[in-house]
Amino acid sequence: MERRWTSPDGLSLFARDYAAAAGPAKLPVICLHGLTRNARDFEGLAPAMAAAGRQVLALDVRGRGRSDRDPNTANYNPAVYAGDVAALMAAAGLSRAIFVGTSMGGIITMTLAGMRPDLIAGAVLNDIGAEIASEGLTRIAGYVGEAAPAASWAEAAMRSRAINGPALPRLTEAEWMGFARRTWREAEPGRIVPDYDPAIAQAFAPLPAGQAVPAADLWPLFTALALGRPLLLIRGAASDLLTSGTADRMQALAPQMRRLEVEATGHAPTLDEPECRKAILDFLADAP
Repeated sequence: MERRWTSPDGLSLFARDYAAAAGPAKLPVICLHGLTRNARDFEGLAPAMAAAGRQVLALDVRGRGRSDRDPNTANYNPAVYAGDVAALMAAAGLSRAIFVGTSMGGIITMTLAGMRPDLIAGAVLNDIGAEIASEGLTRIAGYVGEAAPAASWAEAAMRSRAINGPALPRLTEAEWMGFARRTWREAEPGRIVPDYDPAIAQAFAPLPAGQAVPAADLWPLFTALALGRPLLLIRGAASDLLTSGTADRMQALAPQMRRLEVEATGHAPTLDEPECRKAILDFLADAP
């Protein structure tokens, strides 16, 4: 079903709500997508989690999908996004949840752990961690907000592959079309655009030509999330955003954390990979 709620500053926000299959009560799952993505990222995984007995809420973060664009672009930041998640949980009557966060969604999850630790019972972090590598941030800054409209879905799929193909070499032609339909929208016939507000690119401050975006240190946020909670870290083996060294240091801080490396994959696994789905469902089977 479709669910709407109002952010603390008055925006109308959207989520997909998947009802849990019958069975013993379990905590719900909240799914948070990456920077330029939306709730459709989870349209393959969410039904499987719901079939395992958990209500699943997949959000369109403000500025993406069917959620309002924000006239104040300074609000496109993780602390505001985390506040929106807390508002959804209050509106839905949810006191705790398991979180699945891809890239920016994982940053939101860690930020919420610092703001409202009572809301998070456990988390899956998809290719994001306590340090964000400069190489990946620089790559993302090079394309976010820059896409011109495509004239057809075939063109949108081709351009999606041009940007993401090196990270996702396992995807078939049909899967690239599905990827495009998840991440673009038809604004009008013959004009297909990325399904996000281009102003989200303002999170990346303009840099002189050739200068890299500095790496980000999120250790305090990861520490807040890791203490006393079940965690699963999924990492693309060729990720340019989460290094294997950072993942090892995260493991040392959180020895209870499960890990999965997705072979022949960069940033970020789609979570439709069979090994990802199995790891997530196994993790949820042991979670509250």
